[in-house]
Amino acid sequence: MAIYEALGASPEGKIAVKLSTGEPGSNYLRADLIGDLVRSLAATIVECNTAYGGSRSNTAMHYELARDHGYTDIADVDIMDESGSMTLPVTGGKNLTENYVGASFANYDYFVALSHFKGHAMAGFGGAIKNISIGIASAKGKTNIHTAGRGGSM
Repeated sequence: MAIYEALGASPEGKIAVKLSTGEPGSNYLRADLIGDLVRSLAATIVECNTAYGGSRSNTAMHYELARDHGYTDIADVDIMDESGSMTLPVTGGKNLTENYVGASFANYDYFVALSHFKGHAMAGFGGAIKNISIGIASAKGKTNIHTAGRGGSM
């Protein structure tokens, strides 16, 4: 809380907290660690499905995982691509001219990124930029990004 308060941020409107809900047995932010901050913002925890197998590739399993990791005890949870995707333009992109994000992305006025440090096979490590960029991409968007706009199967 002290770190967040030191930022002097004053979010207004409908606030989303974007984090990775993690896979079973993986590294993720514990609900008891972030609960006070999330509740103080009256925020909704948001996430999108993955484009590969696992507990986050299916919306119903993803909600169950969020519950198992304690997130539903501290806030509402929104799997943003539960109802599909919306398109955001990519200005000046070399390989991508648009990105597909979870359809409910448009429902939020302010995003707070809470990221945990973790190793990542392709990027070396994952953090806030990955959490917001590919993290808000729908499963369709994740495939689009990983295939440089060519589509296909993950």
